[in-house]
Amino acid sequence: MNTTKIVVTDYIEPNLAWELGQLAGLPVTFDAYQLKTASRDVLLGKISDADVLVVNMVKITREIMEHLHSCKLIIRHGVGYDNIDVAGATALGIQVCYVPDYCREEVAEQAMMLLLLCRRRFTNQLESLADSIAEGSWNFNKVIPVRRFSNSVAGIVGCGRIGSLVVKMLRGFGIEVLVHDPYLSEARQADLGIRCIPLEELLPRADMVTIHPALNRETEYMIGERELRMMKSSAILVNTSRGAIVKAEALARACREGWIAGAGIDVFEKEPPGMDFVLRGIPNIILTPHLAWYSEDAGMSIREKIMEDIRRFLEGRPPRFPINDVVAKD
Repeated sequence: MNTTKIVVTDYIEPNLAWELGQLAGLPVTFDAYQLKTASRDVLLGKISDADVLVVNMVKITREIMEHLHSCKLIIRHGVGYDNIDVAGATALGIQVCYVPDYCREEVAEQAMMLLLLCRRRFTNQLESLADSIAEGSWNFNKVIPVRRFSNSVAGIVGCGRIGSLVVKMLRGFGIEVLVHDPYLSEARQADLGIRCIPLEELLPRADMVTIHPALNRETEYMIGERELRMMKSSAILVNTSRGAIVKAEALARACREGWIAGAGIDVFEKEPPGMDFVLRGIPNIILTPHLAWYSEDAGMSIREKIMEDIRRFLEGRPPRFPINDVVAKD
């Protein structure tokens, strides 16, 4: 029996001892590295003879894949896959899959948290408490005004697994939900009890907007100055999807100059952002460290799901969530 070589390009777990245990006794070799910042030559030196790649944040371009002599499957460790050239993989006969079902609840919860924090002006409340303690009497000047969270209007941009869960959560607060998603089928809209509308119609009506599409050529910088100026001056924007969906420079101006009331951001175009990141230090912007995906439950879930895809590969079965259609290599 041939031995399958599995290579992990980079990982966020403390270690991969659990994975090694799961693979014990199977006809595989398993090598794990931290190659996120490795040079091209170092990267290729570790992965060129892999049959299966498990990739977290390493960028896998077509040029890299052209040097993979036996790779048949790339598993993206995560929900998005914008760091993998899927078209290039398809042309080279490499199957790409991902794990879109492992942190749905966590990302939806983070979006809800940021919506509530921004809407309730949480950072201002902390300042108000500090001022009041120093003065010896309550001082709410930095918080006022605050509008009720319920009975408002929320705009969901992207209504897949996560966006649709946010719809349900928001409805629990008695919030009217508007949705923009050009790829949502009529049947799915009916299931969710929504009707998709153009972005230009959603933005002026929403008191809060939360971003949930995948990052691709159509969604890159889909929220820029033009779109932010369409929003209410009292509205907030939350992004837990991908940093490059929102133009950070435009958002900084929007929050500084009062085009919108504020924002909650968990994702960044460069991660982690630098000290000079344009959104740092703006009082009405809450930044969190791209942890919407995280919980102990989700962390174990993705490991189990990736291991399932590896077993399926060894058994000659397709992955659970293939991204592309390929003709299998010999």
